[in-house]
Amino acid sequence: MASGQSYYEFYRGSSIGTALTDSLDELITQGDIPPQLAMRVLQQFDKSLTECLQKNVKHKTTVKGHLATYRLCDDVWTFVVKDPQFKMEGIGSGGEVVTAPKVKIVACKSGDAPEGKKSGGRSGDYA
Repeated sequence: MASGQSYYEFYRGSSIGTALTDSLDELITQGDIPPQLAMRVLQQFDKSLTECLQKNVKHKTTVKGHLATYRLCDDVWTFVVKDPQFKMEGIGSGGEVVTAPKVKIVACKSGDAPEGKKSGGRSGDYA
């Protein structure tokens, strides 16, 4: 991804992103850092987490469940799957299965995906 590129901010809603945001808010409130520095830290968090996931996630996961809703808006797919079963290949013998009552999956167009072409299910077009 290019250096001037913006990154999606939805990882900020994760538990580590929330902890980082809370810590930065506390530092700003105490006067230890300016708000501009906190924004730069959050932008670096967005970039670093995205790049880390792209480079280090090597295992394939299969999801089976009941698709409750799906939506495509501004090149962002949102899926809500009820009773999903995630089978992770390459972990242990035979793959580990993880279940949950409901999961929301958000897939955004990757910066290196071809513009105007359908992905055809290729890996990497959506992150």
